[in-house]
Amino acid sequence: MAMGLLFDATRCVGCGACSSGCKKQNNLPGEVEELTTAYTWTTVKPLEGTFMRKLCMHCEVPTCASVCPVGALTKSPQGPVVYDSAKCMGCRYCMMACPFDVPKYQWDRAVPLIGKCIMCEGLIAKGESTACATACEYGATIFGKRDDLIRDAQERIKQNPGVYVDHIYGLTEAGGTSVLMISSVPFVKMGLKNDLPSEPPALRTWQVLSNIPSFVAVWGVFLWGIHWITARRDDVATVESHSKSEDR
Repeated sequence: MAMGLLFDATRCVGCGACSSGCKKQNNLPGEVEELTTAYTWTTVKPLEGTFMRKLCMHCEVPTCASVCPVGALTKSPQGPVVYDSAKCMGCRYCMMACPFDVPKYQWDRAVPLIGKCIMCEGLIAKGESTACATACEYGATIFGKRDDLIRDAQERIKQNPGVYVDHIYGLTEAGGTSVLMISSVPFVKMGLKNDLPSEPPALRTWQVLSNIPSFVAVWGVFLWGIHWITARRDDVATVESHSKSEDR
């Protein structure tokens, strides 16, 4: 059962309880920072007279997971895109691939890891809400089944056409996400990308990777051919050398 989060910017007062709740739940060191880092997984920023949260969007088909060569990032059936630090090799491909620029690196550590919101996977597995949704006293962030959240967001927009932008951010962006957002201010003005494809970027990754076996096979034949030609030349040279020796 796919779960998710719905953030309603019109209800957010910028108190930062979601950020503090996230810090506490995930034992993240330091104070809440202004921007997301490896130690601050969600922030609330004032923009255009309202507030906007920044956190992992938990893509339905995550590009970060598709490019990870060791499977350190995976999509849970319940919604979260989770990270296994024990598998991580520090390549940072996930940082380059993420369409929302979410994963952050622990640049200050000798053995750095990736830090990002995991949508409180442990709490969800126990049937509980995420820490950020629980901490929000104003209902700006709510947790529930993704399909129910979509219907809720659609109903809010329908009932208040002059209040909300007629779009649910995350419904189709990058193939859809488990974190959904609605706002009274155009999302591009809220610092969110508005040029993302509706097709998951991860599909393009798989299209490239799916051709690798064929490429490797062709390249292997090519290299074998070079090896055969080189070996043949050596054999010919050896025979000719023996022939000249016998003639003498």
